[in-house]
Amino acid sequence: QGQLVESGGGLVQAGGSLRLSCAASGSIISFYDMAWHRQAPGKQRELVADIIISGGSTDYADSVEGRFTISRDYAKNTVYLQMNSLKPEDTAVYYCNYRVSPWGTRYWGQGTQVTVSS
Repeated sequence: QGQLVESGGGLVQAGGSLRLSCAASGSIISFYDMAWHRQAPGKQRELVADIIISGGSTDYADSVEGRFTISRDYAKNTVYLQMNSLKPEDTAVYYCNYRVSPWGTRYWGQGTQVTVSS
């Protein structure tokens, strides 16, 4: 299966912005969807945003709706997560993943740390 490499994480002050990138080793056209999940210390991994590759429809967690935007670039085989108005509670390791069907297994990247200071 294709590999995923995340980048763009880092340390930012509250109210700032970051853009995460997730580059796939192969064409993303064959994927059903791609998503970003995050996991904060002591908490369960949670879905942040999802995009259906063919149609482009998106879905967001209530906690990030209106602040985060997920998008895809076919030419670069990359999915992005634009994060604006960041809050300390957004601090987590962010993981990119994909599925090749709605009922399929998720394939994960290695994760990238996002830290938002107050």
